[in-house]
Amino acid sequence: MTEVPEPAHPRWLTESEQDAWYAWRRMFPLVNAEIARDLQQDSALSEADYDVLSVLGSTDGHRMRITALAGLMRWSRSRLSHQLTRMEQRGLVRREEVATDGRGAEVVLTEAGVGAITTAAPHHVESVRRHLIDVLTPDQLRVLAEIGETLRRTFGATRK
Repeated sequence: MTEVPEPAHPRWLTESEQDAWYAWRRMFPLVNAEIARDLQQDSALSEADYDVLSVLGSTDGHRMRITALAGLMRWSRSRLSHQLTRMEQRGLVRREEVATDGRGAEVVLTEAGVGAITTAAPHHVESVRRHLIDVLTPDQLRVLAEIGETLRRTFGATRK
């Protein structure tokens, strides 16, 4: 493992910066856990299942190259491969060779996968509302969106 040198002059967090950091550290797992629990109870889907299904459900033809999907989701190819295997076993997706070049593979949403995301989405959005959207004021939501957009740009992530 590569050793990371200590900074010569650490920039310790101010009290307000520390408050923001602790709020982030507490907020994200709490909200995420509630939404994930609801998703599992309402739809028998994991967060990872829903993430894959929702991305594929929003693409033309409900398909995407596996490498592009891994990049978009910021998952390793190995993690995505394991996830796709579990989803294939449940009939939610299938892998196909790309007919035009024979080298790449695509993941395709099956009819069962379309049904799963169509059924899950209304419950999921209600959970997101209950645990996040409806708890915050319009001003807080605007600030949260601005923060998320700033961080997305900083990390070079795409919007979808």
